Order: sequence, then structure tokens, then C-alpha cells
Amino acid sequence: MNTAPLQGIKVIDLTEVQSGPSCTQMLAWLGADVIKIERPGKGDATRKELQFNPNLPSYYFLQLNSDKKSISLDCKTPDGKQILTELIKGADIFVENLHPGAADELGFSWEAVHAMNPKCIYGTIKGFPPTSKFKDLKAYEPVAQVTGGAATTTGWYEGMYNVPTQSGAALGDFNTGMHLCIGLLAALQQRTHTGEGCYVYQSMHNACLNLCRIKTRDQLTLEKLGYLTQFPQYPDGKFGDTVPRCGNIEGGGVLGWTYKCKGWETDPNAYVYVILQREAKSFEKACQALGFEDWLTNPDFNTADARDQHKQAVWERIQDFCIDKDKYEVTNILGAAGVPVGPVMSIKEIMDDPGNYDGNTLVKINQGGEVGEFVTVGCPFTMSNFQPTYGPCPSLGGNTAEILTSLGYTPEQQAEFAKNGTTEPLAQPKTQG
Repeated sequence: MNTAPLQGIKVIDLTEVQSGPSCTQMLAWLGADVIKIERPGKGDATRKELQFNPNLPSYYFLQLNSDKKSISLDCKTPDGKQILTELIKGADIFVENLHPGAADELGFSWEAVHAMNPKCIYGTIKGFPPTSKFKDLKAYEPVAQVTGGAATTTGWYEGMYNVPTQSGAALGDFNTGMHLCIGLLAALQQRTHTGEGCYVYQSMHNACLNLCRIKTRDQLTLEKLGYLTQFPQYPDGKFGDTVPRCGNIEGGGVLGWTYKCKGWETDPNAYVYVILQREAKSFEKACQALGFEDWLTNPDFNTADARDQHKQAVWERIQDFCIDKDKYEVTNILGAAGVPVGPVMSIKEIMDDPGNYDGNTLVKINQGGEVGEFVTVGCPFTMSNFQPTYGPCPSLGGNTAEILTSLGYTPEQQAEFAKNGTTEPLAQPKTQG
């Protein structure tokens, strides 16, 4: 029995780079038939970005475009416009992440697509909401992070590295793709009631800001109190009128920090994260595991509010506990006592851990040819009655003939498309020798 949630759903994918392709790849993994529109002779920009071999597609492209079909199509030619129109007429979802106004100029605005196929859901990714004063900016990952609240609240809070810092996680790109995916799935469900597709607009700014929700909580609290007890600046430092950078605090009301472990001098990831919970029973168990039973009767530490007042002393003593143990030893000791703790894992350690190859966390995809097998992150959630299969990425235009034939175009018409620049690059004039 085929239990793929999106079986029978057809997606036309006019996106490239990361935000759009991450969304459409997830739709493909859930069973949708995704047709990726690529520029003749060029394809998605990431095919040749950060390549490990100049003759092969990059891992950047491979990790975002598996299980799709590729048609080589110039949507600016009259034939290209007509082909895209025919594709949209048979589609359930059309997705684009062109720069603002570009889809309208091509003749594929929401209004135009809705007229072509009222049942088609239109998904778009832009940098900012239409009402934003930044709506005309070209948005890349860091732009979304610095305008969406992430960078100003990330990083160190004192010294020469007290600068707005972007996260290593793709809060602006991949995160936006996942937000759009949620919107498209909601629109599919809505269509079962309305019979019509709707317009789903997702900005990188809003996706990034959504993940900074607790920072808006902190701003509201700061405006009421003038300070934030969970931040390292409390109680001795000064607070301004905006949420400051906060180093490695946990972010909630508990006391968390990153500690050096044995080997930190040579291993940049020999660290562990330890959290002291506020609840008395949990704190008692942590003290017993750490050997800090004296804290249970010391008024400087035996309440959560007192520990907030004496953060530096707490951090220093836990650091002394960790420094002569490796990160896994600290994790085992404290984890057994129910203390929230975890080793800092490098990307290499994560990818080398066989336990992560469970069919979803990390997956191996056989691209074939010179690329062979590569690793990527799989579908991040699991379903009790469905397991995605992870197939290879398409070659540039690898499905062009198949798709055009399915639309009823004859071999002769397809040959003409190749000659006039619709599906192949126009021949360059010969230079005089």
C-alpha cells in the first residue's frame, strides 16, 4: 500500500539556491511529483557553486534537489511561456522564489496563475513582507538574520567579539523553505473545503523572526523590569533598552552554559552543555552528581533566584568539575542523574555516528556515476506508516523530453524548441579567425 502523503500531487518548481528547493524537496520526499524548471545550459545556480569537482554538481545542489525531475526551459521565450502555462494547468502547486516582480514580468503572477488554473496553489518566497520598508532589498541568508532579530541577539556580550553574529544554522534560507512547506500543506488541506488554490506568501524575514520569538518575550520583559535575570549581564552588568547578546545562556529561566572539557586545548569541540534546573528536587540531584552537596545549604546557591545572583561562581565551579573529564564522561555522569546535559558534537562527529543513519536523521543517496554516494539530512520527522525513499538528483534537463512528451509535444516540436533557445542554449555565433 502506498502511504505517501502527497501521492498524486504535482508541483512545478521555479526556484533555485536554497530556500525554495528545500521546500520542494520536502514535498518530493513526501511523495509529490516535483518538476524543477532550470535555465538551459546553466540550471540552478548551486549546480556550480562550491563544487568539489568542476565537472560535477556540487553537494550544495545535490543536498537540495533529490527526487525531482528537471526540465531545461527558458520561460522568457514564447514557447517557454506556453510550456510553463501547460505545466501549471496540470499542477496542484506552483512555487517560485524569483526576485520581487520577476514572476509578474514573466506573466506568471498569482493572478495570472490563478486564472490559468484556479485549483493551483501558488507559493512564493521573498525577502520581506510586502509592507516592509526593506521589501526591495535583495535578501540572502545573512540579510534575513540581521534584519529578523537573530544577529543582534547572537554572539558574545563583551570584549572585541561583541558584534552582531549570524547563526551557523540556515535561519533565513532552509528555515524559510520549511515555513513555506507548512503553508503549502495547509493550503492543500484548505483546498479540500474551498475547491480553489490560494496564494501562500512566505518571507525570509518572517521565518527568521518566528525563530526569534523568545527574544520578543525578552524585549517585553526588559521593558517592564529593566533587566533580564537569565542573562549573564545580571546582576552586575548594565542593560540598555534592547535585548543584548547573551553568549551561551540557555535562553529560558534555567541556568545553562557551555563548559570546557578534557582536551579542549587541541579539540575545538571538547565542550559540554550543562543546565541547572530551577526546581529544588532536580537541583538536589544535580548537586549530588556534581559532588556539590554544600550548595544545598548555602543561601548563595540553594534557590534559583540566588543562583541567578551568583552566576559566575556557579559557572566557575561547574567548569572545575568538567575540565579533567572528557565531554562524554561528563554527559554520562550528569545524564544518569537526570541533569539536562549534552556533548558539543561537531558536524564530522554527527556524520560519523552510525546511530544517525536511521532512515531519516542522516541518509545516504546514491547519485551514481562519478558522484557515487553522498550523505544528506533526511526528512526530520517520522511517520508511523510512511518512510520516504531518497533517490538521486536529476541531471540538468534530464527529464525534458519525458515532460514535453507528456504534454503532447511531438519530436519535431521538441527539436524546434531546442533550436530556438527554449530548451537548449542558443548557438553562439562563430568568431572570425
